[in-house]
Amino acid sequence: MLKLRLNGQSVALDADPNMPLLYAIRDIQQLTGTKFGCGAGQCGACTVHIDGEPVRSCITPLSVAAGKSITTIEGLAHGAELHPVQQAWLDHNVPQCGYCQAGQMMSAAALLAQNPSPSDDEINNHMQGNICRCGTYPRIKKAIKQAGVRIQEVKRSAVNVQATEQGAQS
Repeated sequence: MLKLRLNGQSVALDADPNMPLLYAIRDIQQLTGTKFGCGAGQCGACTVHIDGEPVRSCITPLSVAAGKSITTIEGLAHGAELHPVQQAWLDHNVPQCGYCQAGQMMSAAALLAQNPSPSDDEINNHMQGNICRCGTYPRIKKAIKQAGVRIQEVKRSAVNVQATEQGAQS
């Protein structure tokens, strides 16, 4: 029995530890937002986060996820509130066919968690492992930049609220 956290929930899986994490997510847990693309870890459609780091779930054995926190596209939002990356994707009409987009968003969210104000080169370098056969790369880049701005605004707002609360307690 392998135990892990999947989108914030404790999960125990009775599965082969060598099974690709993607199969456990899609077939056992019935979370179908994460896509099977190439099966070789080259296209990025299957990207999920393990402890906040983007990984290709099609080539990651389930055993690697044991005891860790896994986030899929279904877990990126906070309740009914979309993650800034998801909202930016909608605002910029990023998807065309949409197949790669869950992986694109997961990679973008990981980038912005580390660097909410990436340069064009940093975006290109980080996202190069995510392939979009429809060629929506310009919209992806615009959406990442917008999401980064929103993430920075949310952080500033949280700092201001905290400072106000501390001032009121003094």
